[in-house]
Amino acid sequence: MPNLRISEAAALLGVSDDSVRRWIDQGRLAAITLDNGRKGVAGTELAAFAQQLSESAEPGVTVAASARNRMKGIVTRVVKDGVMAQVDMQAGPFRIVSLMSRESAEELGLEVGSVAVASIKSTHVVVEIPEA
Repeated sequence: MPNLRISEAAALLGVSDDSVRRWIDQGRLAAITLDNGRKGVAGTELAAFAQQLSESAEPGVTVAASARNRMKGIVTRVVKDGVMAQVDMQAGPFRIVSLMSRESAEELGLEVGSVAVASIKSTHVVVEIPEA
């Protein structure tokens, strides 16, 4: 299972290192001690925490936005059946769901807590700018 430095956890959640440290100090996020003696976060713990954040987060005010086509995140769920796999990721405030072959998911070693990059290609992308 992957263990992450505080800076890595912060980048995956789209927040500052100080926010992650504050959540650890408040008991909202459990810390572990890494091999180098510094604080870190277990990948599975971060994945669960990322899901909690996404469920309670308000979308906020948007002036203009467009998703980038490569988003680094953390795997929060993997569901496999005989042929296919559904992989859920949290990339900052964004939930990304990918459907792939079971074989691909296994070859990539995808499991809850894994760090991954979603490359998004679509023939139909909606970009919106809300009224001010």
